[in-house]
Amino acid sequence: MSRARISIDRNFTIGEVPRRLFGSFVEHMGRCVYTGIYEPGHPEADEQGYRQDVLGLVRELGATVVRYPGGNFVSGYNWEDGVGPIDQRPTRLDGAWHTVETNAFGLHEFVDWSRKAGVEIMEAINLGTRGVDAARELVEYANHPGGTYLSDLRAKNGHKDPFNIKLWCLGNELDGPWQTGHKTADEYGRLAQEAARAMRYVDPDLELVACGSSSSSMPTFGAWEQTVLGHAYDEVDYVSLHAYYQEDEGDAESFLASAVDMDYFIESVVATADAVRARGKHKKFINLSFDEWNVWYQRGLDTDDQPAAVARAGWREHPRVIEDKYNVTDAVVVGTLLNSLLRHGDRVSIANQAQLVNVIAPIMAEENGPAWRQTIFHPFARMAALAKGRIMRTAVDSDKYATTRFGDADLVDVSVTWDEEAGKVALFLANRGLEEAADVEVSLGGFDAGQVTRSEVLQVPEGRDRFAINSQADGEQVGLAPLSGVKAVGSELRLTLPALSWAVVEVEVSKA
Repeated sequence: MSRARISIDRNFTIGEVPRRLFGSFVEHMGRCVYTGIYEPGHPEADEQGYRQDVLGLVRELGATVVRYPGGNFVSGYNWEDGVGPIDQRPTRLDGAWHTVETNAFGLHEFVDWSRKAGVEIMEAINLGTRGVDAARELVEYANHPGGTYLSDLRAKNGHKDPFNIKLWCLGNELDGPWQTGHKTADEYGRLAQEAARAMRYVDPDLELVACGSSSSSMPTFGAWEQTVLGHAYDEVDYVSLHAYYQEDEGDAESFLASAVDMDYFIESVVATADAVRARGKHKKFINLSFDEWNVWYQRGLDTDDQPAAVARAGWREHPRVIEDKYNVTDAVVVGTLLNSLLRHGDRVSIANQAQLVNVIAPIMAEENGPAWRQTIFHPFARMAALAKGRIMRTAVDSDKYATTRFGDADLVDVSVTWDEEAGKVALFLANRGLEEAADVEVSLGGFDAGQVTRSEVLQVPEGRDRFAINSQADGEQVGLAPLSGVKAVGSELRLTLPALSWAVVEVEVSKA
């Protein structure tokens, strides 16, 4: 049996929980849009073609902000192709994912869908093949009240009132050689600076995200952020980060410690942004938008839905692309990545799990068939629902285990929030140990613990291993089940985490 002691104190908090931390991502990629959120003719489709079964799961997931329309897709996308009468929209080739884009779903459709889903829009602009002019025109089309050619065109196309989209991404992953319109840091920094100025001439209330590194392993990581922010610091509000993780064969231990790398990535970008702030004598702080993150099995898989195989198969509409099937281990890792984001919520103001439906997603939806929750759905949904109020600073004294990639890592990983208004503390815990349960003691400094109002653990089907998944064939066999034996006495909380588990515990508290 391993052990961990976690200490929090009512007087030591990091900041308010940023609601945009529980964001998602819809890209014109694979079946995320078509047969994912949008499928006219499906038995569950409404009058606009939006799948209501998927909408219900999106609301249950608790996504707060959704990035759209890409992703790599946006770097070759003309926004004008996705507005106007659907039967008059052009069909285009999308080189990013080697697919045929019909443009049957565009900006107006996404705005209407987002309102039904109850999510904020995070709109991305094309700074790969296009630039300043297209950026400012899109803002005018979307946000200007009326009386100009573009705002009146929006009204003619069905939306008299402005969309009032306030959160915008200035391109996508333009540090990457794979990106259409790939640029050097100087080229992108100047373009982002000028696009930001032009967009704010149209709408001064925008919040703007500059492209940071597409991973911490990029050769330009660090230097990219420094150069880009050197140009655009005054014009932007956030810098982005992207990271994906997978289990390499024979190294489950390193995979389970992926959040150690996320911690490093976040803290390195914060340090770089603050160094630019000091050098430029800027007053404001640049916060972080971790607007792509997830588990994604990119290496060692030779399946028909990998991007290279999709390209070899020829040009098609919405083929299956990276439809990863997530197991119990993946869900535990996703829980720890959410912990990392929450622990850094004072500087990570936005985060978007990529993607929402079908494509490396918490929700799966079959064409003309059912929709269901993947295993990774559950940590996200519970944290989105329960992580409210203030983020607690945690001191963790945990047994360690060895990893080949990240050195020694804590067996028990945790984040904690305090909802003062509701009088509740919520703990989100993971046991990374593959074999042993973990005894956990929690010191609630400054609190008196009352009733435990929720205690749940990720359920592994009886007789099944850590690779159990949810699927159309197997049903939703991995979900949340009661975690027994949680005890709260005075300012102490005690529980036992099963081996390889993710759990949530919520307890009523009063000030001691």
